[in-house]
Amino acid sequence: MKLSLGPVQYYWSREDLMDFYDQVAEMPVDLVYLGETVCAKRRLFRFDDWMNTARKLAEAGKEVVLSTMALLEAESELKSLRRICSNGEFLVEANDMAAVQLLSAAGLPFVAGPTVNIYNAATLRVLADAGLQRWVPAVELGKDTLAAIQQEAADTVEMELFSWGRMPLAMSARCYTARAYDLPKDDCQYRCLDHADGLTLRTREGEPFLAINGIQTQSALTCNLLSELSEVKTLGVDVLRISPQSHHTGRIAQVFAEALQGRGIDKLPDMERLMPVGGCDGYWREQAGMRYSQK
Repeated sequence: MKLSLGPVQYYWSREDLMDFYDQVAEMPVDLVYLGETVCAKRRLFRFDDWMNTARKLAEAGKEVVLSTMALLEAESELKSLRRICSNGEFLVEANDMAAVQLLSAAGLPFVAGPTVNIYNAATLRVLADAGLQRWVPAVELGKDTLAAIQQEAADTVEMELFSWGRMPLAMSARCYTARAYDLPKDDCQYRCLDHADGLTLRTREGEPFLAINGIQTQSALTCNLLSELSEVKTLGVDVLRISPQSHHTGRIAQVFAEALQGRGIDKLPDMERLMPVGGCDGYWREQAGMRYSQK
């Protein structure tokens, strides 16, 4: 299996992004996804910046994929989408059906991100005919469901499994971060910059429940499938995806790389220390997503 680094889901400063991807060049990951997937107002890094970063990472030996937005709301966003899809250099991860349509019409291969709704083998085959090369299953699909899909369509396309990170659950036209600060969406004052890993929401009992990241809702808990690698391998998964976080991403990538090389799970570090508020693996086990077998 290969190891990938998904797109940064949060709003980081230009300097932080540049520093981060300088570090990524040295991380033990095979694939790197680049681009804004959440909010079009996040413009500190523009198309040319993403392309320059992509070329530098390609020179460092990484396979680079450009990621698209998951929710498009304006013509200006469609214009940006068209530019990404026609970049002429790098494979594109489609995160909505508009991107799928543009890439398919152009005869270009593509990756389907976790926000493209693929829940059965029939859909997978339809998209494969349209140019799908690799898919990232929706985070709520568990091992039994994925096994059933793989049994029908294992030779159709590659599978990339979301294996670490706060899970993307939903998108909305409303900005929850702006709402939390009693600000209108059009005058959000870019408050997402203050929350490098999203804003954690807790229940009245104080338990972490969700994370808000602008117009995106995430799990508060970090999906961690490190201890499940033996089962993951039986599914024929081709790539494991790590979703970046503001701290420890390099260490997390190193631990996964060592595990893929055969280092015993019992010798790996306590991954709880590397999470914002705690872990989960319930979806993988076909249970409530917040459950964690390692507690």
